[in-house]
Amino acid sequence: MSEQLRVSRRAFFGTAAATAAPLSSAPRGAKVINAHDHLHHHGVKNWEELDRLVIEAADKLGVEQICCSILPRERPTTMENARLCNQWLLEAIQRYPGRILGYVFVNPGYQKEALEEVRRYVDGHGFIGVKLYNDYRIDEPVLEPLLELAGQLRVPILEHAGHSHRFNASQPRISDGGNIAEAARKFPETMLICAHICGGGDWEWTAKALRNAPSVYLDTSGSVIDEGTVEFAVRMLGADRILFACDMSWTAGMGHIRGAELSDEDRRKILGGNMQRILSRRARA
Repeated sequence: MSEQLRVSRRAFFGTAAATAAPLSSAPRGAKVINAHDHLHHHGVKNWEELDRLVIEAADKLGVEQICCSILPRERPTTMENARLCNQWLLEAIQRYPGRILGYVFVNPGYQKEALEEVRRYVDGHGFIGVKLYNDYRIDEPVLEPLLELAGQLRVPILEHAGHSHRFNASQPRISDGGNIAEAARKFPETMLICAHICGGGDWEWTAKALRNAPSVYLDTSGSVIDEGTVEFAVRMLGADRILFACDMSWTAGMGHIRGAELSDEDRRKILGGNMQRILSRRARA
């Protein structure tokens, strides 16, 4: 974590704490859920301290639950590395009971092993969804068994995404809103979350690409602070399909929602109501 980020966070907390309004700007009685974040790989020397800072940030911002994954340090990764990260996340859930909800991370190229890992952590350990990175685009045939399984288990897939107008050599198989919409067309019963509209790239294109994909949600995470991103997403998709998220950028993540011109009802949905509805589908299964 950079010193710049630490200073920004301290300044934000100090300023916001002096105001009468809650840091989340949540309407009274609203539950706040961060739909997309991460805990730290245990190869990082001070991972325990960094994980505690995540919980501290949630406490200060009034976030009750954090939907997390732990990512391998190299990608594409092996299933052995993915299994290790999922085990670490399970241990973190046990350390912070009630605060962390788990996404199981897999490389879908290992089809049989990936499906087994998802079943193990969703059915056996109560994980709430699947986290995918950029090993494959989400509409490639190799992902079809995983998309089908997530639909059967009634859990969402959180897909790392972005739309650039030039080739991204570091992420040649990154999914964008069009890929996610196509996967949703093929598997309409599977809930999909398009990650970090504020993570860079053409966020207007992303939101427009998802207009006719009603099973896809869009999360607000990312460190980009372009004005109007949340309002634009609400106009394109409706407030029922937008999820509050931070993805390691807590001040920006909460700032997107605090600064947006939203009705109390829409703010309630985005801050946690929509994620509660997603989680309830698994609970009813």
